[in-house]
Amino acid sequence: MVDLNSYRSQLSQTVSRTEDNLHTIRTGRASGALIENILVSAYGGAASLKVIELASITNEGPQTLLVSPFDPAVTADLEKALRESSLGLSISVSGNQIRAKTPPLTEEQRQKYTKLVSEFAEEGRERLRRERDEIRKTVKTELDKKLITQDEKYRLEAEIDKIAKEFTERIDELKKRKEQEVMTI
Repeated sequence: MVDLNSYRSQLSQTVSRTEDNLHTIRTGRASGALIENILVSAYGGAASLKVIELASITNEGPQTLLVSPFDPAVTADLEKALRESSLGLSISVSGNQIRAKTPPLTEEQRQKYTKLVSEFAEEGRERLRRERDEIRKTVKTELDKKLITQDEKYRLEAEIDKIAKEFTERIDELKKRKEQEVMTI
């Protein structure tokens, strides 16, 4: 039997995944999501962990992130990983705290990030369409097996399309908001 609640749940997860992807895109403001997944070779190379697993990340102004390691022994490892990242951060260390300042975005970078926002949003919309097509196949199979009537098929398809449209609009809203963030100077 077609379960619209699990379908709704699947689409919600897809929107969340798209939102997570969009959070990784740099805007004019510094965000912890920008550096939290950078891999750090810690404890003399014995462990490879993400920044978020080794330290707390807080905003210290619009362009600066403050990284406070849970264990002071990994401060140098964190500093090295942040310096070597492709983000172009300027790093300063004071005691056990690391300040990562993001450089201002150029117009060219802003346009590049806007394209990336569009790509992530389109990936999300494609996933939504695939999930919609899968559940519609299930409806058709149930009709073929005579588990549902023709009227029920049309009713279910209309409901499926309505739900898909709702979640597509959410992705479009996320895209619009992120593009505004990227283009705001």
